[in-house]
Amino acid sequence: MAKESDWIDRIRSEGAIPLLDPENCSNGWATPPGDAFMVRGPDYFKSRVKVPAGDYLLKPLGFDWIKSSSKISDILSNPQSRVRKVIDDEFSQCHENKPFVWAFNLQVPTKDNYSAVAYFASEEPVTEGSLVDRFLRGDNGFRNSRLKLIANIVRGPWIVRKAVGEQAICIIGRALHCKYCSGENFMEVDIDIGSSMVASAIVHLAFGYISSLTVDLAFLIESQEQSELPEKILGAFRFSNLNPASAITVEPSTVASADGLQTPVPTTRWWQSIGQGFSHILHPGGPHQDGAAIATNTQEAKVTDGKDSPNDLTK
Repeated sequence: MAKESDWIDRIRSEGAIPLLDPENCSNGWATPPGDAFMVRGPDYFKSRVKVPAGDYLLKPLGFDWIKSSSKISDILSNPQSRVRKVIDDEFSQCHENKPFVWAFNLQVPTKDNYSAVAYFASEEPVTEGSLVDRFLRGDNGFRNSRLKLIANIVRGPWIVRKAVGEQAICIIGRALHCKYCSGENFMEVDIDIGSSMVASAIVHLAFGYISSLTVDLAFLIESQEQSELPEKILGAFRFSNLNPASAITVEPSTVASADGLQTPVPTTRWWQSIGQGFSHILHPGGPHQDGAAIATNTQEAKVTDGKDSPNDLTK
């Protein structure tokens, strides 16, 4: 419908970082192809076979590259935030077709408190009893045990690819503090990268090269039972060659709080693996081997999933 197209176009066009073609999105964002990510297939628990993800469940809505004098959180709870304002302007509170918005806010541990925020939307009602429905209605313990991130370094300097790996998979809430902010028509996940010392070190390294990095990030709810297969990605985004100077300065949220934080296990295997790779880069003559770095293929990624076996191969 025209109205829906108008509000989506407005959100996509008003951000500081433009929406561009995935193959040419310097200092921009894009939607990578779903098949760039491998997820658990329909018979994964028998075969351990992962399959190309295919179509996303959610529609890409927007991307914000912002900074503030303090850590940015509770974005969609603020009626003056740009995405919330566009939707409130376009849809009345009782509008039956009001979209449901998801936001994933990656809080970057820098002195300028950068945040990279990806927004996705669904205009269809969530199926009652589905995995998405259970995630939205579940407690933070359930959410932390299921929300999964897949990160692909598409292009970047060798030192960053060596530290991070070409692909990384993790259950976010087991590695980092996550805060879940929900409302009638939104779910926001504030992900505090600075809650892990190792993650902070790696992000500080990567941030120094951010203007030469192309990264794909996908968010999904992990399937842990046969009835939940195959996995489907909620949404994914690509950012490329971001310029820190392009970030828009925003006022600190007046509704920020510490509610909903989850204390992760401090020595998860995922961060141990990254830390070993990071140490190897800093001390190439040391005892760490190349294989200790975080997974650079799906077979090695078994250590990040927490449940995958050594036979968890991409086929």
